[in-house]
Amino acid sequence: MSGNNEGIIIILSSPSGAGKTTLVNEISKKNNFQISISHTTRKPRSNEIEGKDYYFVSESEFKNLIDENKFLEYAKVFQNYYGSSKDDVFKKLNNSENVIFDIDWQGTQQIKSQKLNYKVVTIFILPPSRDELYNRLLNRDRNDEKIVKERMMQFNEDVLHWKNYDFVVINDDLENCYKKIIDFIKSNNNKKDPNHDRLISLHVESLIN
Repeated sequence: MSGNNEGIIIILSSPSGAGKTTLVNEISKKNNFQISISHTTRKPRSNEIEGKDYYFVSESEFKNLIDENKFLEYAKVFQNYYGSSKDDVFKKLNNSENVIFDIDWQGTQQIKSQKLNYKVVTIFILPPSRDELYNRLLNRDRNDEKIVKERMMQFNEDVLHWKNYDFVVINDDLENCYKKIIDFIKSNNNKKDPNHDRLISLHVESLIN
């Protein structure tokens, strides 16, 4: 997939609840891609494991890592910080391993702006409908409507960043969505299809109106 012996960077982003973490895990498992494990100040969920899902750190520890320029990218999302370690990512890439990121649009912009000497493929995931997104968030966040409403309010801003990605896919069926992403990653040009963009634009309008 890459023209040299170095790995490539694959970035998956989405509004909260659209399914990017599930897709990242599926892509990694079936294709031997290495997941970039982020540092975060967020408290772990009941099913999350230190060093496998995230590196859980305090806010002061995170800010020290920022000061030491240890992050390839970082962002504050819903009052918590998230960041990807430069050393971990570059070590994998230089070892010919492809690295897949589960990050938001802010982190994606930071990585793209650095003009790294690695191929970067960016993919944005959309939910099939606003109602489906709400239900997914409600199930994930243990029926905490306050948290869900906060994420839904952020949704209208986050979703508009789809235009800055190489490829956009609607996650209405996990296996179908997975296949489309893999086909795009393996394609030679990774260029946008204008007709596809028009369809995505209409879908986004239906999500925010």
